[in-house]
Amino acid sequence: MSDEPFQTEFEFTLPRGYRDDEGTLHREGVMRLARAADEIKPLNDPRVQSNPAYQTVLVLAEAITGLGSMEEVTPAVVEDLYVSDLAYLQDLYERVNERGTDAVDVACPECGERFAVDRGSGAHLHDADVPVPGNTLGTIPRPVTAGGLRRRRWRQR
Repeated sequence: MSDEPFQTEFEFTLPRGYRDDEGTLHREGVMRLARAADEIKPLNDPRVQSNPAYQTVLVLAEAITGLGSMEEVTPAVVEDLYVSDLAYLQDLYERVNERGTDAVDVACPECGERFAVDRGSGAHLHDADVPVPGNTLGTIPRPVTAGGLRRRRWRQR
């Protein structure tokens, strides 16, 4: 049995951010682990039945528990995100729900050795002296896992 606490919430920073009607930019947020119901309930929604890609919007609206100073993240908010922010959130959703962590698998460009990088802290777990930018889309390679297949299943491209 592990002594590590079970993490259920993950902080994130959107690459671009969501600008509300008052002009406030919201970039910092929190996503919780998804529950089975988060992916099952949207299947009965008429918007998903007419457009299966809309499931992504509903699932993320449930899993994101906070975004900046906003009290609630609704499907309308998710719809208004920039595509780069939506892709970032889908990737984060995949990582935390499949692995329970915000770490990604990467390969050292020098030696080719595979290791994990924690995106939240930006810590480089292979060599602490090598800085790795954290929480910015495109600075750390996408994870090399079967998770990419899952994303394509519920995110229509």
